[in-house]
Amino acid sequence: MTRHLPRRLDRTALAGSAVTLLLGLAVPAASAAPDPSAPAAPSTASREAAHEAAKAPKTLETLSRFFAREGAVTKAAAHPRVQGGAVPVYYLSPEFVAGKKGAPVARLEFLASKAVSSDGQEASLWTVRRGGSWQVVNIATGDDETHYARVGAAKLPGGTVFHEPQINAWYVQGHARVLPLDKDAVRAVGADGTSLAAYGKRVRKAYGDKLPGSAYERSGKAGGYEETESGRTTAQSPAPSPAQGPVTVASTLAGAGALAALGLSGTMLVRRRRARHQG
Repeated sequence: MTRHLPRRLDRTALAGSAVTLLLGLAVPAASAAPDPSAPAAPSTASREAAHEAAKAPKTLETLSRFFAREGAVTKAAAHPRVQGGAVPVYYLSPEFVAGKKGAPVARLEFLASKAVSSDGQEASLWTVRRGGSWQVVNIATGDDETHYARVGAAKLPGGTVFHEPQINAWYVQGHARVLPLDKDAVRAVGADGTSLAAYGKRVRKAYGDKLPGSAYERSGKAGGYEETESGRTTAQSPAPSPAQGPVTVASTLAGAGALAALGLSGTMLVRRRRARHQG
């Protein structure tokens, strides 16, 4: 059975036109790391700038509309607030899937901040660096990104928490081990986890023929993967060139120049996630 990336998205336009989501390549800054399997981390300055973008007045205004979209609370009564700082979010790396020597298991895609409304709704703000400034480019329901960052840090301090969106699995990796953080990950690697080498073999078998540049991609699937749910749109755009900053455009969000016109006054995307299941 063909596996697809990314996980299904429900798109709700809060303002402006619909935006196409793509999977491509977002390359973190090159830096020397003691553990070759550990991706580069964002700087403190980057985290602080992303946090400022997340709690900016325009962001809070958009969050009010977001939390009020289904009538659970009014826009005036939503009173959204950002809890905690911005955390790095890593996704399974195509270079690792391809078996590239020294490639980290995951790569930095965006920074995430948790937002909460007055009635207890939670959302995740996805922030990237664009044109020299940090911008919120997506609002997703739930707090998976910040939640699993905490769970992973408790399970394996110093490890890299990352997401395998093809199966919606969350892991923490370190010391040449990959440990599961939710039930999807447990089904993939077992309750006790697996070695980094064994995990590499599994993902190469699952996705190795669907990477960017593959025949699968050339057949029309964005980034080598396809979103098949009814009513979904896929498109292709060139992969971004390597960047010197810790995060440039998160390619899971950007496509066909969408981010250039996307801001807090533009379209925000609502990603509905199934109920969380911890391992």
